[in-house]
Amino acid sequence: MKKITASLLFSFGPLILSYFYSLPSGSAGYSDSRTGSYSTVPSALPAAPSISFNSLPLGVSDEAVRPLEQCQDQGLQAKLEAIIHSNRHWVELAKNKTLNIGIVDMQDPMHSRFAAINANNMIYAASLPKIAVLLAAEDAINQGKLVETPEVKQDMRMMIAKSSNEAASRMIHRVGIPQIASVLQDPCYNLYDKQNGGGLWVGKPYGGGGTRTGDPLKNLSHAASVFQVCKYYYMLAFGQLVSPDRSKDMLDLLSHPELHHKFVSVLDRVAPTAQVYRKSGTWENWHADSALVWDNNRRYIVVALADDPDGEKLLRELMLQIDTELASKG
Repeated sequence: MKKITASLLFSFGPLILSYFYSLPSGSAGYSDSRTGSYSTVPSALPAAPSISFNSLPLGVSDEAVRPLEQCQDQGLQAKLEAIIHSNRHWVELAKNKTLNIGIVDMQDPMHSRFAAINANNMIYAASLPKIAVLLAAEDAINQGKLVETPEVKQDMRMMIAKSSNEAASRMIHRVGIPQIASVLQDPCYNLYDKQNGGGLWVGKPYGGGGTRTGDPLKNLSHAASVFQVCKYYYMLAFGQLVSPDRSKDMLDLLSHPELHHKFVSVLDRVAPTAQVYRKSGTWENWHADSALVWDNNRRYIVVALADDPDGEKLLRELMLQIDTELASKG
């Protein structure tokens, strides 16, 4: 078969893009990552409980929340593909799986919509997987295995808000690499899923030194896929990570980011009053960002992982187009 060039890809329009993306489009069904079976999504969902959507985490029972695997939406998928199709370079990166994007429209949280490009493609994600250390630490505190001292609280904040490698490494040593892996693979989270491309992984301290445990699929030390990071924020928004109280603590630590680049540089301008829960990562050509954005007009999750020399600029331009699409117009 002859190699398909970017120009030929453009001539066929957005439909052919789906051929290159690993995530199936459509809202008619989903693959259950736990069983591997394919099921149809009910056309009518139970009536949503009367709750306030003004603050997070949302006070909803677990039974009332659809798993993110069931939220794939054909219309949102088409819009995301159109955004990628607006830039030839983005098309080529997506085809080569060096650009991976996931979005969750939570304007109506009980009927959230998910779309992605290369959803389950796990790549090196620099500091973004520090959110996995945060989860494992909160789990350890909840179980009484880690004491929530002022020093621990400060390290968790510095690890997230300023992306401190030193603070992250201290937290990794306190919790332990095996325990982090265990939490990520816990069936109640399944944030690292060997049956579906892996996902979030932290296998060594940050900043050099320490024992290294690569992930089981690709032997990466700090890894992520956009689907699993989207799921992390989605579960967090509903208070499903560890407990509602611990989810609230995690949201507090993720709020008010102190690094104002990539996604945040755009949100500072277009949504200065929105609450942004965020973690990014950068190393050499790897650029990662993730955010849960929340106010009256914006309720969405966006995650992007790129391997590109101009990744900083790329993520800013993507964020602007995605925000334009997902911000409520009324």
